[in-house]
Amino acid sequence: MDAIAEIRRLYFATTRATIQRDIEKAIDLLKTLTTEDERERATVFMDGLSQMRSEWGVRPGGSGGKR
Repeated sequence: MDAIAEIRRLYFATTRATIQRDIEKAIDLLKTLTTEDERERATVFMDGLSQMRSEWGVRPGGSGGKR
């Protein structure tokens, strides 16, 4: 599957319980992108995932729940 399409899928499918795992997967996929254009296209989804993690109070590296 196309990396950008998979990042987009993660963005729309993530939940509070899966956000940390989904962000980690999206970062791995982002690292596979080879052009600046591809990375720019993925940015909106990466920003959205980060915003959701912040709004849900999930800490990076945490268990996925509010502490």
